[in-house]
Amino acid sequence: MSCQHLAEAGTSEPGTTTECPDCVAIGNPDWVHLRACLTCGHVGCCDSSPYQHATKHFESSGHPVMRSVQPGESWRWCFVDEEIG
Repeated sequence: MSCQHLAEAGTSEPGTTTECPDCVAIGNPDWVHLRACLTCGHVGCCDSSPYQHATKHFESSGHPVMRSVQPGESWRWCFVDEEIG
């Protein structure tokens, strides 16, 4: 693995696995897939969703790695190096 962020990613558990809290807060029921930050556990919707809250979390926090919380998926993504692991 060439990405140091993926190699050193945390193990924070997602705050939820059923909804995007940021979408719920603004009354938007239209998220697609959920992603969890491995630094703090924040859950946000994916880039196929209208508000792209997982990416916005990275942009505001600098936390580099998230993982899918979709059933049956175990991949992780580094926003900094744009690498999957």
